[in-house]
Amino acid sequence: MATIAPAPQVYEWEPSNDTIADRYGLDPRTVMRFDLNTPAEANPIAAEVLAAPIWPSLSEYPDADYARIADAAAAYNGVDPTEILVGAGADEVLDTIAKAFLPTGGRAIVPIPTYAMYAVHTSQRGATLDAVLRRPAAEGFGTDVDQVIARLPGANVVWLCSPNNPTGTADTREDLLRTLDAAADLGPDGPMVVVDEAYFEFAPASLIPVRDRYPGLIVVRTVSKAFALAGIRVGYAVAQRPTIARLESYRPPNSITSLSATIAAAAITRADETHARVRATITERERVAAALAAVGLPALPSITNFLLIPVGEVAAAEDLTEALLRSGIVPRTFGAAHPLAGHIRVTVRGQVQDDRLLEAVTAWKANRA
Repeated sequence: MATIAPAPQVYEWEPSNDTIADRYGLDPRTVMRFDLNTPAEANPIAAEVLAAPIWPSLSEYPDADYARIADAAAAYNGVDPTEILVGAGADEVLDTIAKAFLPTGGRAIVPIPTYAMYAVHTSQRGATLDAVLRRPAAEGFGTDVDQVIARLPGANVVWLCSPNNPTGTADTREDLLRTLDAAADLGPDGPMVVVDEAYFEFAPASLIPVRDRYPGLIVVRTVSKAFALAGIRVGYAVAQRPTIARLESYRPPNSITSLSATIAAAAITRADETHARVRATITERERVAAALAAVGLPALPSITNFLLIPVGEVAAAEDLTEALLRSGIVPRTFGAAHPLAGHIRVTVRGQVQDDRLLEAVTAWKANRA
């Protein structure tokens, strides 16, 4: 497992609907995003909040403490509001963690493949990315815990994503606790262990209840995925108070708008409505998975709102991607050098859009028969 020396890392921005429409001669309104792991429709709570005559003057800055979000997130997770750090999406929270705990010349451990922004945040701090290849698909792409533990001495941060994007699987609780215990055994010199639970609501098993045992644990959450509010850019971290206090000293002021703060607090407070939509998404995920299997493209097991599909050779995955794009369907793709080359990832969106995806995949398979 090679250690990757510090080098500029750039996130590969997704092309806009207009860009895709121009490229393929489509109406931008017909382009469907199966690459972003977001629901087809926004949380209706957003429309309710926007319609309510409750706004303070928008000429003023929002409340800098984001108390309404912190209070709602604390109640939702059974913690104290002082154990919450709010940010403009989980990405700002991850960036704040890197600023607080990952010094120039430091080292961060990350099991790959996983969310690309961990490498970006590490690179931006002038730190080294210590990449550990995940176990194979037959073992659920689990973290190679023995390799991670062997590399803990001298590391500053461990980036973990569970459930993991883009594989759709989660580490076992035993593996996560083994990592946390090994890091804690190193005492004050041990790394911070960041567990990104962006997809928690689809597989509600969290490390938040054990935070009191691990001063070096930070759990990251978002309202972008299950809560269907990616456009308002709100995320948060949960950790022991001393860790949150350190993060607060790096948090930028007023990065979340008054509108976003109000919508996020309302949505988290009414999480039961989100959980009902999650159950519907899980049912739809199983329908889509069965349909893909029926046409000879079985997806790998997933506990999230997306499916990772092994297509075969890289050229076949590229050909399928091109066919989908011509149909106005945007999948998540992986370059030839990526550990998941030859795969595509698709979001579970809703029956109407999912049926269009299945029709396009079926037509592609038929043309290659």
